[in-house]
Amino acid sequence: MSPAEKRIALVDANNFYVSCERVFRPDLNGKPVIVLSNNDGCVVARSAEVKALGTIKMGVPLFQIRHLVEQHNIQIFSSNYSYYADMSARVMATMEAFSPCMEIYSIDEAFLDLTGVYPCQSDPIAYGQRIKKVVFRATGIPVCVGMGPTKTLAKLANFAAKKWPKTHGVLDVSDPLRREKLMRIVPVNEVWGIGPQLSRKLDQLGIKTVWELACQPPAKIQQQFSVVVARTVMELNGIACLDLEEVAPNKQQIVCSRSFSRRLTHYHELSAALAEFTSRATEKLRQQQSVAGSVTIFIRTNGFAEREPQYQRSASARLDQPSQDTRVILAVVNRLLSAIYQPGYGYYKCGVQLSQIQSDTAPGQTQLFDFADTDLPTENRALMKTVDHINQRFPKGIAMATARIDQTWKPKAERMSQRYTTDWRELVCVRCK
Repeated sequence: MSPAEKRIALVDANNFYVSCERVFRPDLNGKPVIVLSNNDGCVVARSAEVKALGTIKMGVPLFQIRHLVEQHNIQIFSSNYSYYADMSARVMATMEAFSPCMEIYSIDEAFLDLTGVYPCQSDPIAYGQRIKKVVFRATGIPVCVGMGPTKTLAKLANFAAKKWPKTHGVLDVSDPLRREKLMRIVPVNEVWGIGPQLSRKLDQLGIKTVWELACQPPAKIQQQFSVVVARTVMELNGIACLDLEEVAPNKQQIVCSRSFSRRLTHYHELSAALAEFTSRATEKLRQQQSVAGSVTIFIRTNGFAEREPQYQRSASARLDQPSQDTRVILAVVNRLLSAIYQPGYGYYKCGVQLSQIQSDTAPGQTQLFDFADTDLPTENRALMKTVDHINQRFPKGIAMATARIDQTWKPKAERMSQRYTTDWRELVCVRCK
């Protein structure tokens, strides 16, 4: 293989949330385990043992499968997001040593550019096995590695590495013959970016496998679908169209929402929840050094509770001047809530969305009277920076001074494991006898 030939690897953790739960609980290895969403509502992660049952799907509500949980003695955990995020950071830090360029794609997967990496050039499978071994030894998280000349092919190879045990968790599809053999047996809906709706349209055209999609002329696919799908076809043929993004792009929308552990029936309860969501959203906004020009909120009852009165509304407002100041945006949120709130309903969910996001250094129209609804000067960035530092250091001890947060609405998490790596009080203790 010539040094100039491209090779991209996708390293993806196996059943990441479940694997995190097993790191400090080796007694769970080999046992069926599921992890639940906020409010312990739906299944968001399944162990291989649960998947093998074939009866518990992703996203299914817990109450619908309680009989299966009891029948198969399935271990249940609430989502422990702070712990998962810390374990993800450890996995990513370990993988950085294997490539000069890395793109963190999600909490449990990353692309590595292995082009020109000498050990990988000489024996890519051995190099992939080395990545697996080192990541597991350093973090306890099992991963699979897929390799190919493009990101789309690396994704496809990773799918096969997870699906077929004979690969031992590592597969390289840089060789065109091996690639064709794989594509002929994999359904087209397993291609990265080909969702259910697009898959049905392709099926109507007689395109059922990855190979049949790869054989299509990109220009024809672009006419029938989009330039994105045309690029996918090119990537399947080994023509790289997607570069690695070593720096994650800023979000164009920031949404913070949550369902509640109980129905909220009073205005001040919804206001408290929205205040916390606003605080979180604006903190994310400042982390990416951006400002928002528009704010949207929504409130709604539980549509599945057919016997309860139903109500849902949303409202938006454009800011006179783009802002990242929590006080400014919270004042707008409270004004919008006052306009759409109706008493007499049990509210189940609400949320805040920030949009029209741009860099905080972008030029904008300066207002003559630069005051928020709170009668405080807007854009006190030094104050917001101080608040962020305090909240990062004392995440549980500080609440925004703009609102007294009522904690009783927060989602329940009755089956949460210890925060083994993020809370001094919950570290694992080892006793030698």
